[in-house]
Amino acid sequence: MVSTHAIESPRLEELQRSYAQWAQKRRETVTAPQGALALVLTHWSPAGEAPVDEAVARQGHPASALFTRLQRTDIETGLPQEGYRIWRKDSPANQAFEDIERYDYDPAWVLEGRFELVDEDRVVPFEHIKDAGATRTLPVSGDLVFAVDGTEYRLAAFDTVYGGSAKLQLVFGDRTNGAESYGAGRFLFLDHPAGAADLRPGDSIPITVDFNLATVPPCGFSNQMNCPLPPLQNRLPFPLRAGERRVRFADGFSL
Repeated sequence: MVSTHAIESPRLEELQRSYAQWAQKRRETVTAPQGALALVLTHWSPAGEAPVDEAVARQGHPASALFTRLQRTDIETGLPQEGYRIWRKDSPANQAFEDIERYDYDPAWVLEGRFELVDEDRVVPFEHIKDAGATRTLPVSGDLVFAVDGTEYRLAAFDTVYGGSAKLQLVFGDRTNGAESYGAGRFLFLDHPAGAADLRPGDSIPITVDFNLATVPPCGFSNQMNCPLPPLQNRLPFPLRAGERRVRFADGFSL
């Protein structure tokens, strides 16, 4: 890892300013009209049934509430499942929100590693927080490989689209979870390197893994989110003190 003392002061100050800007953008994202704090209801119809009419779904909510639809595959039957969400800027979580606690920027947690393409069609089972121990398979075409204090780690990051571009989403845990950081683990999004190179299974490409950009999952902001949990191979055996720690709400509020 890179020592803070190895970075010249002007450069370190620049990195710290950039981190502060990223933190402010994160705050704006989670408090937005469709930010995670605004989600007050996620509803799923029984597998194979028609979606709920929007007028019915909106009953009991103000006209300003946002309504969105979503779909998934039912774990038990494999049939399509229709759902919807209600988002409200005046949600209890939004009103009680104070801040996202985070660690100070630390260049030691900017790691140079590699992405190894394993199989373009590989899937890995991920348990989700609201699925009572059941798993959903997610596409994991390759592994993130990096070293910490001389030990190499190989983590599964699944393929997703975030912010309109192809990403790797790393769901990881470490020894800070539950004591210093969000108990169910954290997320890290990285640009998907396979799009920049013609990779075949077994090939690898360098990738920078900046854990300062680790985030609290959406389920840390709303109990209506169903977040993936870190699989066993993604649970790091050391404290990773970088990035977001947990969400701070006003005294007396809990999700």
